[in-house]
This record gives sequence, structure tokens and C-alpha cells, in this order.
Amino acid sequence: MGKSKKESPGTLGKNRKAYFNYTVVESMECGIELKGTEVKSVKSSHFNFVDCYSDIKDGQLWLYKMNINPYGFGNIHNHITDRPRRLLAHSKEIEKLEKKIREKGFTLIPLKFYLKGSLVKVELGLCKGKKLYDKRDTIKNRDMDRDQNRKSKYD
Repeated sequence: MGKSKKESPGTLGKNRKAYFNYTVVESMECGIELKGTEVKSVKSSHFNFVDCYSDIKDGQLWLYKMNINPYGFGNIHNHITDRPRRLLAHSKEIEKLEKKIREKGFTLIPLKFYLKGSLVKVELGLCKGKKLYDKRDTIKNRDMDRDQNRKSKYD
């Protein structure tokens, strides 16, 4: 996932597909439990989290389907690429999220990975799936904004 010019320097990756497919109701910051060479791979942006989602199991937040590529200079100590990873959050926040995702249509989607100091953080969004007509509206609004910007640029 390449960085765009608008992203902050600490941003490792942003899930733009999530903003298109879901309506983000609420977001929160979580830590992520990484092992060994996973940290180096994530810091060098060698990961993919487009189809990634989060769920609560036994009172803990877990991140599924996140693929972290093996570290290039790692040897036999390299990590498993697609294992479930635990997210770190306060227990009260997890309980609050659990109540909300048990409602119809809500899911937890990672929106952004970034560095805060030397720590890797995840912005987790409480999202509701968009209908097809909502997606069409999003495309229409984006095209209208692009046309507006082009007109104002040449005026």
C-alpha cells in the first residue's frame, strides 16, 4: 500500500476501500500485538489489510485476515503471515464495542495503521455496510467534487 501525498508521515497504510464499502459510525485507537519480525515488516509497509476485519472473542479484540509479508532479512524466526492478531484496548471499550456489534449490521474494520512514537497503532472503525445506492451516491459526490475542483482551478 503506497503512501499518498495527503497522509501524515506516521501513516503506514489507509483502508480506502473500507470508506467506500462502509459508513464509519465511530472510530477508536488500538494497539496491536506483534511478534518479532512482524514489527519490521509493518514499519516498512509490507502488509495488506484490505479484507481484514475485527471481532471480539472471550472478551478480547482480535484482528483476522491481515497479511504481513515475511521480513526480508528474517531467517527461521520469521512469522506466520496471516495469523489472528490481538488488539489492545481497555476492557470497558471492548464491552461497549461488543454491545454495538451485536446490533444488526455493525462490524469492526481497521481503517488505518500508523506509528505513534515507536508503537504501531490501529484506527478501528465501527462500521455499517453501505447499500448499492449509497455507493452510487458516494461515486456521484466524488465526481461532482472533482469537477468543481477542476473548474475552480482554471478560473
